[in-house]
Amino acid sequence: MAAGQSLRRVLKAGRAGVQAASRTLAEECPVAMVFDGGTQAVMMATPRDLEDFARGFAKTEGFITCDADIREIEIVRHEAGQGIEARLWLDAAQSQALQARRRSMMGPVGCGLCGIDSLAQAMRDIAPLSRDIPALALAPLLGASEALRHHQPLHDETHAVHAAGFFQPAKGITLAREDVGRHNALDKLIGAMGAAGVDPASGAIVITSRVSVEMVQKTVIAGAPVLIAVSAPTALALEVAEAAGLCVAALARNGTFEIFTHPERIDQG
Repeated sequence: MAAGQSLRRVLKAGRAGVQAASRTLAEECPVAMVFDGGTQAVMMATPRDLEDFARGFAKTEGFITCDADIREIEIVRHEAGQGIEARLWLDAAQSQALQARRRSMMGPVGCGLCGIDSLAQAMRDIAPLSRDIPALALAPLLGASEALRHHQPLHDETHAVHAAGFFQPAKGITLAREDVGRHNALDKLIGAMGAAGVDPASGAIVITSRVSVEMVQKTVIAGAPVLIAVSAPTALALEVAEAAGLCVAALARNGTFEIFTHPERIDQG
């Protein structure tokens, strides 16, 4: 079996009776994000494309500002059931910033500050996208969500994972990543784009999930001007997208979508 999936025997029941069958399942396991020897987060994720995941997570969570801030990545797989570590070593400047961040988290227990800090992080300020990014042509974008369907092999096997892809109008889907978690799939995509040197301003990010605040934040941090989703956005996600200069086009199905924010990012001529 390919990484990230496993086979399980099942009983398939129907009007004709019950018969033995098999089903391919998506795997998930704990993945610890370890920066300079200290664990910062543990995510339940699909155990594939983990270097991309580490790069994307580091960027969208503010541990790095560019891929060059990472000196080394090591993926360490422990015994079955004990999870995987994605170990990242940062350059001197980012390592010092990380140590300062850790010190700021150390304080009195039970004071409520952790909750306040978590809320502040969830609604953190992000730099808005440049107004000078060229608009993307409408006609190719209308087929972006359908194009992504051809880059979801794990979904085809398991029907249990999300996908995120990068769509360039002249090329179609040039990169795609899958994961049981929608945020993880997007982080993996952003990490893959950074590793491949892809200009995020040259296309749109396409996702198979709803548009939440976090998906908007990650897209803006990546630098893509348009986010296309098959499901609907939340009201708060649109507020954040409006302020950040991001075009959100959602409910993308059968060659149509609805543009909720910044329609000027799409050339409708």
